[in-house]
Amino acid sequence: MAAEQEEGLKLLGVRASPFSHRVQLALKLKGVQHEYLQENLENKSQLLLKYNPIYKKVPVLLHKEKPIIESLVIIEYIDETWDGYKILPQEPYQRALARFWAIFIAEKCMYTIWTTAWTFDEEKREKGTEEVSEILKTLENELKDKLFFGGDALGFVDIVGVFLAFWFPILHQVVGLPQLVAIENFPKLYDWSQRLLDLNVVKETLPPKEDIFAAFSANLQRSNKATK
Repeated sequence: MAAEQEEGLKLLGVRASPFSHRVQLALKLKGVQHEYLQENLENKSQLLLKYNPIYKKVPVLLHKEKPIIESLVIIEYIDETWDGYKILPQEPYQRALARFWAIFIAEKCMYTIWTTAWTFDEEKREKGTEEVSEILKTLENELKDKLFFGGDALGFVDIVGVFLAFWFPILHQVVGLPQLVAIENFPKLYDWSQRLLDLNVVKETLPPKEDIFAAFSANLQRSNKATK
């Protein structure tokens, strides 16, 4: 795929962030070249504070000096702005379904996994683990026998779901049982995750595993100290 030149296009992100990765992957699928600006969220740049003064977080896409924020919104903007690979379905009902499942993963799924991973309250952990299991079962049933959530090709839901395929197993490794349910317990979802990670376009945009492992391990140490 020939890369399209887009003068002045900038992405403010954090390499280890699944939210930033979504946008990088969408741009890669479209073949759109951009300037990547690595942010330090402990010392936020003036550019980030200027263009996302409300939330002060990444990712932020700057297109012709106009900021677009929130990863799901940015992906739709990319899909509508540049030709080439179609990320969302063109048929309205299928497009609405894709939005629903993307939001389900981005909000319900990720939030439940994250809060369960870092709790040390046994009752909350047990309840959270059950909820994570039910969420993964729901996604397993939605996937059915499809290669990807949208069918035969990588789409909107899969882009958001890279968190489950890449970040989630590392988090599970760091936190360990019984705090989380392994994705391997869900064969269709697990096969989908491996198929997703085997795609060159995904592999080329992922951060190093060791960086994610280190970040999660540091967070676990902070959480342990906070409970003592």
